[in-house]
Amino acid sequence: MKETIHFELNHQARELVLERDRTLLWVLRTDFGLTGTKFGCGLGYCGACTVLIDNKPVRSCMTDASLVDGKKVITIEGLGANGKLHPIQEAFAKNDALQCGYCTPGMILAAYGLLSDNPTPDRREIREGLEENLCRCGAHKRIIDAVEMAAADMKGGK
Repeated sequence: MKETIHFELNHQARELVLERDRTLLWVLRTDFGLTGTKFGCGLGYCGACTVLIDNKPVRSCMTDASLVDGKKVITIEGLGANGKLHPIQEAFAKNDALQCGYCTPGMILAAYGLLSDNPTPDRREIREGLEENLCRCGAHKRIIDAVEMAAADMKGGK
């Protein structure tokens, strides 16, 4: 059964006809070519597929695409504005908070959610806020440093 959904994707109105149940992850990657959203475990454990839905971090591998009807979806490709990186993206680059880069998009979007809820987290709160996003390269200290820097740079703003 076909279903038409309307949503905002990276600040642009979109319409999509879904012909069967599909996860948001695969719709983003295959229908829209947004490959920054990664397939990691496929079970919602690793966080590589994290996107923002109405500014909240969500595991796209576990989200039925039909559930974004009428919502705003932001991927790593849509986080910055006017050709500039978002302050969190800048902080990750400045702190070399990536190694292979596979977890980075999901980690950045999880950090966005954390800083939206708590604009001035301490290091413990950052660790707890990102603990469900896995980095297999061991860049955790640099990731925490980057989120700490982004919080200071943003001074409570998004």
